Amino acid sequence: MASQLQIRYVALCLVLLLGLARSAEADTQVTSNFRDCPDCPEMVILPLGSVEMGMNGVSKNEKPAHTVTIVQPFAIGKTEITQGQWRAIMGNNPSSFSICGDNCPVEQVSWSDAQEYIRLLNQKTGRQYRLPSEAEWEYACRAGENHQFCGGDNMDKVGWHSGNKTNPTHPVAGKQANAFGLFDMSGNVSEWVEDSYHDSYTAAPTDGSVWQGDGVQRVLRGGSWNFPPQLTRAAIRFADKPGNHVNSNGFRVAITPK
Repeated sequence: MASQLQIRYVALCLVLLLGLARSAEADTQVTSNFRDCPDCPEMVILPLGSVEMGMNGVSKNEKPAHTVTIVQPFAIGKTEITQGQWRAIMGNNPSSFSICGDNCPVEQVSWSDAQEYIRLLNQKTGRQYRLPSEAEWEYACRAGENHQFCGGDNMDKVGWHSGNKTNPTHPVAGKQANAFGLFDMSGNVSEWVEDSYHDSYTAAPTDGSVWQGDGVQRVLRGGSWNFPPQLTRAAIRFADKPGNHVNSNGFRVAITPK
């Protein structure tokens, strides 16, 4: 039989191993976020996985529901690009609601404006930032869950919409994050993604890649401060011309992590 001393030794080893495992887990969580410069967006590295994208029985452009498997690792902005982050790269602030402040999402930016911001951000950092694909956006929004909105079933808890806003836009990260630690994916401002708009998901790629097309319209996701909750759902889709400027449209960026 093992002596009391041996039992205590084994117990001590187990405690030490548990502590090391917890420490490693904490380190992983800390290093899953990164920022390439003080004025750069904070990025969250997402795990690979699958998402049931779209929804049957609602709008035609949300059908058919289909499984997308993310095969390329990516990181996405923890928040929408803010007015302060935009100004640091672009040297101006196009926002209609500049009085909201540097920590509020930049808006009144077109898809083409977002591309110019990304070009200059890449020039500054030497990295390859981009807009997320529409599939990446919905994968990030749903975060392994199946809620009505990005992060929950109560829109008041996760985002700003026409029924709970006191001002048009609000500072980012003021509501509850989703399970990936991402904020404002429903509401605040609608977010440009890279994809051309198609009026259904028929023949959409299932690997998370960008769905190219004629580029006449580009996709927006997530809904905005001036939308009712039903128009900020996780599956909701909109489109606009890439050169249009609207004070409810903004964006967040994505990147392939190092």
